[in-house]
Amino acid sequence: MSTPGRLSNAGPGRTSPVITPDGICLDADGALWYADVGGRRCVRVREGGAVLQMVDTDLGCFACMLGGTDGTTLFIVANAWPLPTDMTTELGRTGRVLYVDAPAARAGRP
Repeated sequence: MSTPGRLSNAGPGRTSPVITPDGICLDADGALWYADVGGRRCVRVREGGAVLQMVDTDLGCFACMLGGTDGTTLFIVANAWPLPTDMTTELGRTGRVLYVDAPAARAGRP
């Protein structure tokens, strides 16, 4: 996991070229995990935008969900981020389900 930091330029109507959020989930501490396709990571943030943790991967992260026996496993659906024309080639067939221990359990049930 990476060192905690802060999101910049976060807020309505503001975008950042390095943050491309996709799937999200919430944990019992009220933090939100989001999958960042272009950043090849999953990021945990709290209300206000403070970054609590990051899980870096070598693939684009498309979805994340907390689960497992006690709800503290972060599952990440990841794949190379090819051009649409590459989706049926070997480059488009790199999908994986990754998992890491999370600091807080899931909030509720999916």
